[in-house]
Amino acid sequence: MPYQFEDLKKSCQNEWQAYIEHSFVQQLGNATLAPEAFQHYLKQDYLFLIQFARAFALAAYKSRTLSDLRQAKEGLQAIVDVELDLHVSYCKEWGISEQELADLPEARATLAYTRYVLDTGNRGDLLDLHVALSPCMVGYGEIANWLNSRAETIRGENNPYDAWIAMYESDEFQEAMRAEISWLNERLADVSPARFKELTRIFSDATRLEIDFWEMGLKQSD
Repeated sequence: MPYQFEDLKKSCQNEWQAYIEHSFVQQLGNATLAPEAFQHYLKQDYLFLIQFARAFALAAYKSRTLSDLRQAKEGLQAIVDVELDLHVSYCKEWGISEQELADLPEARATLAYTRYVLDTGNRGDLLDLHVALSPCMVGYGEIANWLNSRAETIRGENNPYDAWIAMYESDEFQEAMRAEISWLNERLADVSPARFKELTRIFSDATRLEIDFWEMGLKQSD
């Protein structure tokens, strides 16, 4: 049977569940997350997104076909034109100016995750890079869908974090998520068991770093 993205998730099922259903995510959905924790996360996520935009620019550079180039362009556009713009506007609602965001130092969890992705892309091939990116590109869409599947999740004006959920349940982000899964499925279908084992290590590492990012927000650590 050809490998698919679902096989990557199954390869580190415990880590993936710990990421998707992290306490930070649950508290966000329940409207019980401390505002200070969310603000700390928001600030670091802005810096995180800038580095991920660079990673998609690297994906464009590594693309050998027009199809791959278009996929990298879609990922870069989703971050720069959709996610970052929404992020800056959302931060303003929380009293965080764009200048404050620009002046922030990166937390250690931000440095560790984003540089891991960039290093993976630099030393590996295009598939390595996309696998390292996928816990973010796919995970945030799955998180929004998981939150919407829970009876405990509060939506609307009674949840100060409702706009965050709305960002990742949006048609634009969900379409970007589906496009990334489709791209990965097409490439994973041709890999050998040995190659898939290498990719599962990248996916697992990136997922664990996503968990650390939630922990950074929850504990407000630098």
